[in-house]
Amino acid sequence: MFGAAGGMSVLHPIPPGTRDVLPDEMRELRRLQAALSDVFAAHGYGEVATPTIEYHEVLARGDERGAPAAYRFFDEDRALLALRSDMTVPIARLVATRLAADQPPFRLCYVASAYRAIRPQRAQMREFIQAGVELVGLPAPEGTAEVIEVLARSLDAVGLRRAVIGLGDADLYRQLMQEIGVDGEARTRILDRLAAHDLVGLEAEVGELALPEAARETLVRLPSLRGGPEALEAAQGIGGEAVERATRRLAATYRSLSSRGVADRVRVDLGLLRDLGYYTGAILEVYDPAIGHTLGGGGRYDELTGRFGRPLPAAGFALYLERVHLAQAEEDRLMSPQSAVRSPRVGRS
Repeated sequence: MFGAAGGMSVLHPIPPGTRDVLPDEMRELRRLQAALSDVFAAHGYGEVATPTIEYHEVLARGDERGAPAAYRFFDEDRALLALRSDMTVPIARLVATRLAADQPPFRLCYVASAYRAIRPQRAQMREFIQAGVELVGLPAPEGTAEVIEVLARSLDAVGLRRAVIGLGDADLYRQLMQEIGVDGEARTRILDRLAAHDLVGLEAEVGELALPEAARETLVRLPSLRGGPEALEAAQGIGGEAVERATRRLAATYRSLSSRGVADRVRVDLGLLRDLGYYTGAILEVYDPAIGHTLGGGGRYDELTGRFGRPLPAAGFALYLERVHLAQAEEDRLMSPQSAVRSPRVGRS
């Protein structure tokens, strides 16, 4: 469990999914923050901060699926407040209100804590630090490609040269199921399986559907397509309007990444789906072979700022700083097996 080290933690526990940070690790985390902040600044991103506490209605407007997981409480006037569960929704609010008189694009970055309700499972954190950027006002594919380039440079800056950026499309499967005629609870279950990267469960769910064999094969085959442009070519061979739209968008982004010299960092993943409700178009996840957890993610959210009264195209990413730290230490250990590299004390439950 988080915070379980040491005898006193039994007498004076801290909540699961939280942890104490001691001086050695804090110095390492500060170095990580500084390295990432330098990359963000070098690409023209200015740092912002938003309140840890927001009105619940604001967070729910930004992401109705994520809002119920936030920690909620009433203030002295009985207004319902919540701890932010990420920084994207607050920054969308900030752009639509505080920057309403300014002209886009806006390049904003942050290093901030966020909070999510969890189940007591391994490596889930209730309180965590995110470092990321938001590019608001620049459409795809160039806006997407710029965000991915900053992400790739950030991974280089912290020594994660083996980390891979997965690139998918949030609309692909939703539109495909609409095209095929899958809706209701079956649609929800399939999307949940995809978000959890549970391809075995996905195949089982699809097998229960009363669909033509070709439709079932498409639903099962698409998430297995990963790689470079060849994955997009294979998907295009499947056919259908939803697949054609998604692969066209992804191909345009991939071409822009190639011109920026970072395409080798990216792996197309047509089964990728994130569990936040505001994503549209391209979505991202970061993996490192040194550890078994995603290090961060992001994508396009072209409809989010419009929910606050100022429609603008947008994209961004966030890295989980504690997981980046853990991956960095593991990479160091793998590269220098004889050195006495001490792993960071990241608690687990």
